[in-house]
Amino acid sequence: MAGEHARSLGKGSTAPGPVPQGLIRVYSMRFCPFAERTHLVLKAKGIKHEIININLKNKPDWLFEKNPFGLVPILETSKGQLIYESPVTCEYLDEAYPGKKLLPADPYERAYQKMLLERFSKILAGCKTVFYGGDSVSMIDYMIWPWFERLEFFQLLDCLQHTPKLRQWVEAMKKDPAVKATMTDVQMLKGFFELYAKNSPEACDYGL
Repeated sequence: MAGEHARSLGKGSTAPGPVPQGLIRVYSMRFCPFAERTHLVLKAKGIKHEIININLKNKPDWLFEKNPFGLVPILETSKGQLIYESPVTCEYLDEAYPGKKLLPADPYERAYQKMLLERFSKILAGCKTVFYGGDSVSMIDYMIWPWFERLEFFQLLDCLQHTPKLRQWVEAMKKDPAVKATMTDVQMLKGFFELYAKNSPEACDYGL
């Protein structure tokens, strides 16, 4: 069964059939911040897609045929093409589908955003706009957001009190439609992590 709230597929499950025409499929896990990057771009660009949740605590054998590392996210097209690694999936979606471009057209600006992503812990320096890519949300914002979304769960929100610029960015991101559509409730994250820490195969389906 496909869908954002469908139970995950694990060992012993049958691999899904071909991707329907007009859709792209994302193999995901509901609580994975790397997969959330891909979901943010799918939502931001309004791309029609279907979701197959994977039980990362009890991986199906066929997952390794989609990605030899056995990780999510993975994109699969109706032509059977497979794309994995979260920055790669996001860049592919931005280039392959119409609508607002999340990566800058200018080669230097594109390279600069990628360098910012590599310097994850140092991105605050020198930023003079609300968002890290300019005056509107762009790819770099979506790439780093999933970790900031989890600050409340990890009880780290106090750190924002000492960084006004970062606090302004977090508040602006919370108003973005794609962010609103993908955010996970703090209590839901708590339940997931409690089971995940116990190595429970039920962790990936918590709340369903």
